[in-house]
Amino acid sequence: MSLSLQHTHPWDVSTDEAKQIQGRLVSEVRETSLETTPSTVAGIDVSIRDDTAQAAIVVLALPSLDVVDTAVHRCEVPFPYVPGLLSFRETPPVLPALEQLSATPDVLMTDSHGRAHPRRFGFACHLGVLLDVPTLGVAKSILVGAPQGELGPEKGQRIPLVDDGVPIGTVLRTRDDTNPVYVSVGHRMTLDNAVALTLACSPRYKIPEPTRQAHKLSRSE
Repeated sequence: MSLSLQHTHPWDVSTDEAKQIQGRLVSEVRETSLETTPSTVAGIDVSIRDDTAQAAIVVLALPSLDVVDTAVHRCEVPFPYVPGLLSFRETPPVLPALEQLSATPDVLMTDSHGRAHPRRFGFACHLGVLLDVPTLGVAKSILVGAPQGELGPEKGQRIPLVDDGVPIGTVLRTRDDTNPVYVSVGHRMTLDNAVALTLACSPRYKIPEPTRQAHKLSRSE
């Protein structure tokens, strides 16, 4: 796989140092339109059991959503659970898993937040900036901000997720009459790009297929 790190920094750091790293890298995030229509998307998920982290990646073809590649990497949990610092817990196991892929995915989709983060630099942003690849976050719960408006019950309905008056993501219904997901930009795409891709990857379930399948794989023995 041809992805390579564009930025490096230590991972064995204190909470304060981790926040400083986020603050230094956040200016690198680019919210620009996708340059080409993606043909593959990689779902990324990490499961924690005791002291072991298992990162899983499932690459799907677009628009068929057929599985074209998978990868798993296990290691010791590298960082404690601290809200807002998920990337320091999950990036170290994800990077070696990405190295196992036979081809470079066009887009990375994480089961986490991107811009919808207290410092506007969630895991999707961190991973996207480190690798300089288009990335988005699709989360199941809100980390920061609040929905603005009333969300309709039908699939495809969306309203802004706003923090301190600033739109940071979208509350998106991916299935009729089902709780929404929270979509935000990670890197090198617009929020509209991220929403469209999320819907294209959600034909049946609330959770998009890339991260849904990655989650299942991350919990496998």
